[in-house]
Amino acid sequence: MTASRISFIISFILSITSIYGQKLYIPALTLEREDFHQDPERAVSASITDDFKTFFFNQTLDHFNYRPHSYATFKQRYFIDSKFWGGANSIAPIFVYLGAESKLDGPLTYIGFLRDNAAQFQALLVYIEHRYYGRSIPLGMSFEEALKNADIRGYFNSAQALADYVAIIMHVKRERNAIKSPVIVVGGSYGGMLASWLRLKYPHVALGALASSAPVLYFEDITPQDAYYSVVAKDFKETSETCHQAIANSWSEIDRFANESDGLSNLSKIFNTCRPLESGATLKYFLKDMYTKAAQRDNPPTYPVRRICNGTDGANTTENGILGKISAGVVAYYWNSNYCLSIPLTVSPDGWSWQRCSEMVMPLGITNNSMFPPAPFHLDNFIKRCYREYEVEPRPHWVTTHYGGHDIELILRRFGSNIIFSNGLRDPWSGAGVLKNISESIIAVITDQGSHCVDIYPESQDPQYPDPDWLVKQRKTEVEIIKGWIAQYYADLPASK
Repeated sequence: MTASRISFIISFILSITSIYGQKLYIPALTLEREDFHQDPERAVSASITDDFKTFFFNQTLDHFNYRPHSYATFKQRYFIDSKFWGGANSIAPIFVYLGAESKLDGPLTYIGFLRDNAAQFQALLVYIEHRYYGRSIPLGMSFEEALKNADIRGYFNSAQALADYVAIIMHVKRERNAIKSPVIVVGGSYGGMLASWLRLKYPHVALGALASSAPVLYFEDITPQDAYYSVVAKDFKETSETCHQAIANSWSEIDRFANESDGLSNLSKIFNTCRPLESGATLKYFLKDMYTKAAQRDNPPTYPVRRICNGTDGANTTENGILGKISAGVVAYYWNSNYCLSIPLTVSPDGWSWQRCSEMVMPLGITNNSMFPPAPFHLDNFIKRCYREYEVEPRPHWVTTHYGGHDIELILRRFGSNIIFSNGLRDPWSGAGVLKNISESIIAVITDQGSHCVDIYPESQDPQYPDPDWLVKQRKTEVEIIKGWIAQYYADLPASK
């Protein structure tokens, strides 16, 4: 890994945290794997294979109105891998990956569930990019232009995205004369939420859904606001009590340093920043971001929480006290001690910040029972911040109105079917996931050791670092459930003629 690569990565993270000043840091809802979390001795550069073919669909801008501009179209990107498809004549299934809050290039390489199982299912693989991300920006605009345009930005929401997916799925089925082929949608994190909602909203299009690490219950008051940070703290405490305590004690120590005449200069030296820190808050937000991402991505075989705690616990306690230990944890997380932390002054616009400020209002807060300083979520303050940024007030009740969430067991037991909600209990988002079976076909697949979306990452091909037994079992369970859905569908087909 190059020095410039590490510098850029840390710069980007710090830029996000520094721009918010004293505001509550809200962790990203993402499943992306980042190569700087891997041991550089083992990291392998993945590439898109020739099996993927790129297509662009003329997508409707507005699926739900009949105004003249509703019929405008834009190019929406999707990919198809037909290497193992059994064909329309055999009514072979179609697996569809629902892109989420990022461009689609990455998931083609780090979402392995579809490709790992394509051969045994003889499945056609389709990957669809979410509108307003990657190369699927409406009306030929740049992302920045679309996000600044209040009229165009209004079509940037989950309901429009689901309708996009359905339009492309039906287009692919018609193009390949595969109308009878069963469709299984797969998504992780926000994409997992979309997968479950697509199955509920469009059951005639998707036979079933695998919703990996989908926090569908993190809205309104369904889930305690501190659920996310409580799991982060639990992960660190289970890994090392002394590491957990050092982190908990470090926040007041940062404040103490920052309030001294030469404190910021000393903090800059301890953490080897490329430029002098302007406030202790910048450092605190960076550390909070690092700890939450480590917990969220605590995947085998690198286990970043363990790596941070090994660095923290193994540090020389006589040098810079607690903060020296915390700095050692940062070095361990990024695998290298030779580069400074760079803090740029600006940050690029973020599509998820718009989604969060419009409909995805997830009330994440921190209570006194965490290893982080208390920072409760206040809806009024959140609404004011969003209005300042976009001149639009969030709709905190819309997701539960449109998709449901309250009394989910009671409602879905007699209504929904064929959804797998998979969660690893070391994933901070699992606190807002569906953690027990709702019915015989709405099933919770839970692992004590799993982290965010790890079940849909590629199976390990490295004999030195095989997947742990619990992960192999989790994936096998999911595959068997999907096989059951498809077998039942094939059994029902003759009766539908």
